[in-house]
Amino acid sequence: MAVNMKVFHLELNGEHYYFGSKKALCDTFGKEDIGITYPSLRNYALSPTNPFTNKKCTIREGILVTAPKKNSNDSDLDD
Repeated sequence: MAVNMKVFHLELNGEHYYFGSKKALCDTFGKEDIGITYPSLRNYALSPTNPFTNKKCTIREGILVTAPKKNSNDSDLDD
């Protein structure tokens, strides 16, 4: 069974960054970089259909789909 988890995509100056949480994003890039603080981003109604956009960046929420963990008897040949 595949595992789905939230991912936060930051587009900043033509570069793309991916984070597992809003906190990790804001710990890496401060208000002076992205134009929003962690408390404000946490309270923003970010969703896959409602990205945060300002003059500095765009922050999107999405779903990261991963393959199920293989058990020790499975082969890694199909990677």
